[in-house]
Parts: sequence; C-alpha cells; structure tokens
Amino acid sequence: MDRYQETFIDFMYRVGVLTFGDFTTKSGRKTPYFVNTGLYSTGAQLETLGNYYADTIEATIGTDGFDVLFGPAYKGIPLVVATSAALARRGHDVAFCFNRKEAKDHGEGGVLVGHKLQDGERVLILEDVTTAGTSIRETVPVLRAAADIHLAGLVVSVDRCERGTGELSALAQVGEEFSMPTFPIVNVYQIMEHLGLPEEDMARMQAYLDRYGAV
Repeated sequence: MDRYQETFIDFMYRVGVLTFGDFTTKSGRKTPYFVNTGLYSTGAQLETLGNYYADTIEATIGTDGFDVLFGPAYKGIPLVVATSAALARRGHDVAFCFNRKEAKDHGEGGVLVGHKLQDGERVLILEDVTTAGTSIRETVPVLRAAADIHLAGLVVSVDRCERGTGELSALAQVGEEFSMPTFPIVNVYQIMEHLGLPEEDMARMQAYLDRYGAV
C-alpha cells in the first residue's frame, strides 16, 4: 500500500466519513461500516480529497490516459471539480463535466454541465463508492447520448469488495460490463489492515466479508 493510500484512510476516519457500527447499505445489506462522502463539508476537506483522487489517477491510468473527467450527480460533482483543480495545480489542466438529474428546458438546455463532450474523447468517471453499480449504469447512456465517447475508466474512493449480481465484486462487474478499467483509492481490506481495529470490529468486518465478499 502506498503512503497516499494510508493517509487517505486516516483522513476518512479523522473527518468521520469512515465510521463503524450498524448500518444498512442501499442494497439492503446490514453492514458494520459505512463510507459517507456526503459528510465532507469544508473547503480544506474537499481540496484534500481532490488531491487523493489526483494521486490515484497519476498512479494508475496516468494523466495521458483520458481527456475529460465526469462526475455523476450528485456526489460526483464536487469530486470532478476538486480533482480537476488538484490536477491543474500539478500542471495538468483537464476538462470536466457533470450531469443534472433533470433535463433543463431553458437557457442552454440539456443534461450535461461544463465541458461539451466531443466524439472520440476519453472520459474518466469519478464516483464515491460503488456498491451495486446502479449510478454507473445510469450514467453511461447519458455520456453516449452526448457524443461517441470512449470510457477511459472509473475511479472510486473505496472498493467495498462485495459481490455484485455474480461472483465478481460490484466494481469489477461494472468494469467488465462496460469494458473499462476501475481503480479505487483504497479497498476495504487495506482499511482493515491499516487501521488496526479493535478485535470485535475486525471480527464483524471479517464476518461481513465472508458473507458478501467477492471471490
């Protein structure tokens, strides 16, 4: 695990985005931990988060591997803004866009805001956490309706490493479905390894992954 991944885990835990207890995911599973990126609430936190996404992009797909950043509404919107700003500070000024939940029927209209997608552009999607892949399946048709784009990949903050509808993890399944690489900043096993949780919490985490974890 790289140093930026370790400090990202500490960051999530410190600001309360990563918590342990009793929660229910969108899919209805009872989970002993939760990652709520909606709790980032200050400019400093958002700047820090953007830097971690930028670190991951540089370490995986590289800044030459895409043309446009896309953030699915709503949580993906601040992610692409913060990440594009972080990359610009590093000398990589990249375009970004995001979608509206509802089409706008006045002014410029349409469902996309920001960069106007062009045929042939490589789009890198930024998400928070992929649990079932629902938002990505909703997002891809929107992108493809705007232009004949290429999906360069998907970057998420945490891979929960849980099965999708088959044996693959939900993140890997989405990647396979749309023929694109997927990259988490960290995964749940790295979180468990780094934090050194109390024995009871570790046992609950392991039991959850024994039941729902991908092969």
